[in-house]
Amino acid sequence: MKRGGQMIVNVNQRTASIIHVAGFLIPVILTLYGFLILLKIVQPSQQVDPWTFGIITGGWIVLGTYQLLVASRSKTESALRLAGYHLFTIAYILLIAGFSMPFICIWAVLFLASYEFFSNDGLRLSIVALVVTAVADTIINLGDDRYVITNIISLVATLVVGMIATLVSQAQQVDRQELSQARTDGLRERDRAVTLMNNLTDAVLATDKNGVILVYNAACLNLLDTNAELTNQPIDAVVSVQDSDGKPLKLSKSLRDAKSVVSREDLSAVISDETIRLSTVFSPIRSTNSNSKSAEGYIVILRDITKQKSLEEERDEFISVVSHELRTPITIAEGTLSNVQLMMSRRDIPHTTLANNVTVAHEQVVFLAKMVNDLSTLSRAERGVADTPEEIDVSQMVHDLYSEYAPQAEAKGLQFNLALDPQPGTVFASPLYLKELLQNFVTNAIKYTKKGDILLRVTKQDDTLEFSVKDSGIGISKSDQERIFDKFWRSEDYRTRETGGTGLGLYVARKLSRKLNTEIHLSSRLNHG
Repeated sequence: MKRGGQMIVNVNQRTASIIHVAGFLIPVILTLYGFLILLKIVQPSQQVDPWTFGIITGGWIVLGTYQLLVASRSKTESALRLAGYHLFTIAYILLIAGFSMPFICIWAVLFLASYEFFSNDGLRLSIVALVVTAVADTIINLGDDRYVITNIISLVATLVVGMIATLVSQAQQVDRQELSQARTDGLRERDRAVTLMNNLTDAVLATDKNGVILVYNAACLNLLDTNAELTNQPIDAVVSVQDSDGKPLKLSKSLRDAKSVVSREDLSAVISDETIRLSTVFSPIRSTNSNSKSAEGYIVILRDITKQKSLEEERDEFISVVSHELRTPITIAEGTLSNVQLMMSRRDIPHTTLANNVTVAHEQVVFLAKMVNDLSTLSRAERGVADTPEEIDVSQMVHDLYSEYAPQAEAKGLQFNLALDPQPGTVFASPLYLKELLQNFVTNAIKYTKKGDILLRVTKQDDTLEFSVKDSGIGISKSDQERIFDKFWRSEDYRTRETGGTGLGLYVARKLSRKLNTEIHLSSRLNHG
């Protein structure tokens, strides 16, 4: 590859090792061949001096041994070693064996080494060195025409063999670069996939075709409440699930039976001694490059839906109860108004009878309005519609509350008293929530007190404000106090039943108190308020 106008070559370690071994073996082989020349077993092209032979081959073998045992530490050192090889080879050809020797094609190894370490620039220099050597040897032996022709043939053959070897090396280098790039891209994509999986809130598992876990994400460990290694574990040993009937279910069998994406929300699992409801999605993995229809593995997605299912069941129960609670007053109001409509067509019906029926219908409508108001308040609290806190003048708010409900208390013959701290100051809270909360307590006190008095008190202690409502009504038994804040719950006490009520007031009050980060304390005795 090119970078900034400079050719950068990444030498394959395997190729470099082969070149180093060849760099050691070639001097040894040519030294043995030189001995054959010295012994006249092979016809020399010229007279060989033993001392020259010893110096050239000895130095060459030392260089070959050194480069085999000691790795090059820099590009410059590699260049010096390669230049040394070329010089020893040239000297061996010109002074010992001649260019037409049988082993001249070993220069192809020099071509390959030059290209591998120094790319095209190194290859060109090696070719020039070969041609110069051939020309020099030809000049030395210029009187022998057959020797000249042999040199030309050897040169052409060496160039052809060397270029073929270099082209093969180039092709392999391209393949290696593409393979390296593909491996890098694959690792990058794997890292992206792992990062994506680990950032999912759902637990994700990948298994082989036998249900053995291969990959999993961090959410999986959170769901299973474990830090244990899950790789190579059977999925049935890691996740023990039951169906809606409580019967054990083997996920591995469900995976093998899956032909496409399967989604279930009827499964549960016991994790850390706690039963949780699971949403389970699993799908077979099939290779796009295979003609086989069988799955090569499976993807499993698990989600804890315990809270979601609980909310759904609570919602269904809520709708059912609300429907029932609304049906009764609507039926009474509808029936009463129908009677009034019928009685109005008759002249002999007393006016008081009509008035009584209209009063009954009006009471039911008021009851419905109260329930709708409670439901609306509850909905706002659940959705956080009025969560925005504001600075509230406590004295002004309490006086407004007293002025609003004092007439109702007086109408029942009750004494409504107000005890306010001299300097209650201000609070920072949702005015709607705080007012609704206090209204619930005041209206309950008026509703369940037949005679006596009601006291609304505000006291300040350091940075804490305490609002209290005290009455002399029918009181609440200890057993009822445990359920008084439950939704739609009303006491079985006949005195409670003879007064209208939705069973939502105190439930809403508790919700609002939590929104306001306040506490409700109840103190009561039956028949003592």
